[in-house]
Amino acid sequence: MAKETVQPNNLQMLKDEIRREEPARLYFFYGEETFLLQHYLKQLYKAIIDPVTESFNFHKLTVETFDIITFADCVESLPVMAERTMVVVDEIDIFKQNETDRERFVDIISDIPDYCTVVFTYNTTPFKPDKRLKKFWEAVDKYGTQVEFQKQNSRDLVNWISRHFAANSKKISPDLCLYLIELTGGTMTALSGEISKICAFSGADAICKQDIDAVVEPVLDAVVFQMTDLLSSGECGKALQKLRQLFKMQEEPVNLLGAIGAHFRRLSTARTLADNGKTATELMSLTGLKDYPARKTMAAASRFSAGFYDKAARLVLESDMQMKTSFDDPHRILEVLILRLSQEAKND
Repeated sequence: MAKETVQPNNLQMLKDEIRREEPARLYFFYGEETFLLQHYLKQLYKAIIDPVTESFNFHKLTVETFDIITFADCVESLPVMAERTMVVVDEIDIFKQNETDRERFVDIISDIPDYCTVVFTYNTTPFKPDKRLKKFWEAVDKYGTQVEFQKQNSRDLVNWISRHFAANSKKISPDLCLYLIELTGGTMTALSGEISKICAFSGADAICKQDIDAVVEPVLDAVVFQMTDLLSSGECGKALQKLRQLFKMQEEPVNLLGAIGAHFRRLSTARTLADNGKTATELMSLTGLKDYPARKTMAAASRFSAGFYDKAARLVLESDMQMKTSFDDPHRILEVLILRLSQEAKND
């Protein structure tokens, strides 16, 4: 398995501070892996707040309740029958506050009491610092610890999945763990829910592929990949079934076409890399794919010639033009696309 690059962040620092029960005064939690974000927010809460005095010492502000005066009051509120307080602020884009509030915000975060920990969380709202606001950004960067919760690499996810199945007295092979990652998109939030479903469904000690296929609803990219595999095997009927599965998921036809086009572009890139002696590592660097899907894409790319990918790109563009300029049913356009791709695959 190729080694995946680990992006530097402050997660380890946060873990150490929680373990020592010495949290910083200001954090910004954000990132794609919201499962981890919520996990460490709970761990931080447990390290700071006694449930008995929570109503006095824990303060939560949302889009509906946040304003700069209320925020200042929460930060300055003294602990009651406890040593510390905690303020959690959800989904507030601080860089979009007006200039007066930004100035007040800097005053507040530069003087957070040593008994208070403030956490800004971004589950759905992107955390995108506006560095054009130079003084404001410098203050946020100076006084706050930014913790990005990234999607985990395949190796760590396989271990995590195995442990969760083991906690339910179930065994699962590494290959099936990778398959489950592929179907779900590889976020812990999605995986956690699917693991519970699989364990509830399976009556055996060891999980098999049929258990996963029976209850897991695959993400768009996973179904598109399966559809391409079926085309390469000459199984046009099953490829159409996969497309209709996407229809039932109520995906917009234009989004489906975009996903199909993007997948063939990745396959074309992988084919070019392979023809030039490159590996999945280079594909990961170019496309942002993780290790397992990158290796799988490299393997799948060899099933078609470079000429096929040129034809596939042309057919996708023609379908896109049809969707935008004709009154034909977009679903029928997609079905015809799969049939034409299947014919090109047979002739390749």
